[in-house]
Amino acid sequence: MATLRGRGLALAFLASLLLSVHLAMASSDDFLQCVRDKIPGELVYTQCSSSFSGVLVNYIKNAKFVNTTAKPLCIVTPTDASHVQAAIRCGRGHGVRLRVRSGGHDYEGLSYRSARQEVFGLLDLAALRAVSVDEAASTAWVESGATIGELYYAVAKNNPRLAFPSGECPTIGVGGHFSGGGIGMMMRKYGLSIDRVVDAKLVNANGELLDRAGMGEDLFWAIRGGGGGNFGVVLSWKVQLVPVPATVTVFNIAKTLEQGAVDILTRWQDVAPALPSELTITVMVTGQQAVFRALYLGECGSLASTMRDRFPELNMTSADCQPMTWLQSAALSFFSFTNSKPVEDVLLPRPASPSTFSKGKSDYVRQAIPKAVWKEVYASWFTMKGAGVIVLEPHGGYMCDVPEDATPYPHRRGVLYVIQYIAYWMSADGGPAATSWLDGFYGFMAHHVTKHPREAYVNFRDLDIGQNALEEEDGLGAAENARFWGQRYFLGNYEKLAKVKAAVDPTNFFRNEQSIPPMRNQPRE
Repeated sequence: MATLRGRGLALAFLASLLLSVHLAMASSDDFLQCVRDKIPGELVYTQCSSSFSGVLVNYIKNAKFVNTTAKPLCIVTPTDASHVQAAIRCGRGHGVRLRVRSGGHDYEGLSYRSARQEVFGLLDLAALRAVSVDEAASTAWVESGATIGELYYAVAKNNPRLAFPSGECPTIGVGGHFSGGGIGMMMRKYGLSIDRVVDAKLVNANGELLDRAGMGEDLFWAIRGGGGGNFGVVLSWKVQLVPVPATVTVFNIAKTLEQGAVDILTRWQDVAPALPSELTITVMVTGQQAVFRALYLGECGSLASTMRDRFPELNMTSADCQPMTWLQSAALSFFSFTNSKPVEDVLLPRPASPSTFSKGKSDYVRQAIPKAVWKEVYASWFTMKGAGVIVLEPHGGYMCDVPEDATPYPHRRGVLYVIQYIAYWMSADGGPAATSWLDGFYGFMAHHVTKHPREAYVNFRDLDIGQNALEEEDGLGAAENARFWGQRYFLGNYEKLAKVKAAVDPTNFFRNEQSIPPMRNQPRE
């Protein structure tokens, strides 16, 4: 009897599973038909389309996700707000969630893939890339599918004395970059990208097109640093541009261990956040050297004088100066800091499928790391097989003057610098050594960075720090379960983000493995 009962339960479970699959297939078919009916056919690519793979891969920036198994049901490439509205309404009507991609730099690929086989459609905003500059008002509207290279170029070509504070990789999409904050070489002077966003146009979970006035200040606050893929689809951003001098100065100084790299790096931790806000010096630690890269919003003579007074350990002289326009400085390669190509050839191209595999992590530092630790870093971790690079970017300056709850990005006053850890490998079989190095080094650094929580930057997304459950609970539970990783990105701002989510997307339509769940009020007993 027990055996028969067991078989009966197994058959019932199998029947339930088959029914679920059948219903999912039916809803998927209905969703695809709805999309075909509402959106021009040339803008929709299903898995049967000959161009589907090419369109999907074209904006994947990490080779390890090229052959991902959880592909979208279809790719919608909107050229107008109405196409985004239609896709969302089709998704809502037929139970298919959407993921949104602008530049494809999401470190975990969640803007275009599901890490756990969830059925979804993809909104690829690459065709929404217009930049419109109002020189008189020193503002610009930029669509989310534009890259920051395209934004830089359009602004500077309109007026070379205007610029915008944003990131250092020109192929990053504006939509994702702004959604997470937008750190860069001018943040010490002008803040993050989100600190200069003054309006936006967004399609919400109901398919409504809203501007700042229509969405309200809570939602406008949330989209400026609360992470991509959470609150709706931001189509475009109005940004306040900033003045820059006709000539800026850069330098790139590499120091080996024999030249005192450890001593200089140790000193940099206290100096860099306290320098005049016009000067930013970042560090790339790799191999057996430290590379100090600077952008100064001024001329060489003043820079050399400041360095002699404030950071003599680096031994920077006028011979290290490279004067250029701000636009030229934005076109420099971070890793080589040289470039012989015209700025158009650096800032405007959109590279095709990637050849490099990578994995990233991040940390924030509020107390300088001792010299002995840096010695151990070089002696142990950067002599290992698979060793990658770490990039240190100083805060201070403008960042100290902004309250941590002014935007969702909370890592402001008291932060010395942010660390980005990057492991690279060129073929699939190189992954184990690189990721083993990354995991081990990240574990080692736990004693020397922020704690309780260990802070992280949402634009350096890392699923290792936590994920949402596959089937999320209703009510307070899902948001509470996500608090562990959410507070690492957003500190005390996490709870407000979860409450905004509940107000604007209570059914959690915009969801991924590390999206903010809605925090609803607890039911009364």
